[in-house]
Amino acid sequence: MVQAKIAPSLLSSDFARLAEECERMLSLGADYLHMDVMDGHFVPNLTLGAPIIECLRPHTKGFLDCHLMVSNPEQWVDDFARAGADLFCFHIEATTDASALIDRIHALNMKAGIAIKPKTPVTSVVPLVHKLDQVLVMTVEPGFGGQSFMPECMDKVRELRAQFPDLDIEVDGGLAPENIEVAAQAGANVIVAGSSIFKASSPRDVISLFRKTVNDAQPTQA
Repeated sequence: MVQAKIAPSLLSSDFARLAEECERMLSLGADYLHMDVMDGHFVPNLTLGAPIIECLRPHTKGFLDCHLMVSNPEQWVDDFARAGADLFCFHIEATTDASALIDRIHALNMKAGIAIKPKTPVTSVVPLVHKLDQVLVMTVEPGFGGQSFMPECMDKVRELRAQFPDLDIEVDGGLAPENIEVAAQAGANVIVAGSSIFKASSPRDVISLFRKTVNDAQPTQA
């Protein structure tokens, strides 16, 4: 049975205080620190890269869940490994040899994840799940924070959960208290949220709600 893992997206944090924001999220109950890496090419926005991860690493023991929304992710594996990333998640749409890329990520002692856009069929990742540590189902079009959750993406989560009961399934995009139940019931257990956590009057309460909702949705053990 999978457990909830809550991953605040640092894209919504105060970048001038990034290390402090990471530690604040961990103190409020976060399990992962979700780092949105965008190159201005695969997606139309430009955020952070390996040098920032490297600077941040000495200041936090948190799990750095790095989501690379970049073209040619192979180019960046070594840099993120050296920087101290814990998980390297790339988009299936951005590579021609996902299996070899997963092997390379693991060889550099990082966990490996694959992300799929809302219009990408889940069948594209199913043959690779046995090699993966996590699958990320995007619930918005990648590139910008603050978008609305796309519930139609939950069919992909349900399909993955039915086939892989022990897989970490991450959802990212528009997750908030008003839709966490939908994601949890579909089978998502790793919850990425930016605005709904960082802009909340009580981020701790939002993180706690997400965790309880996900864990309550898990099937009971016989």
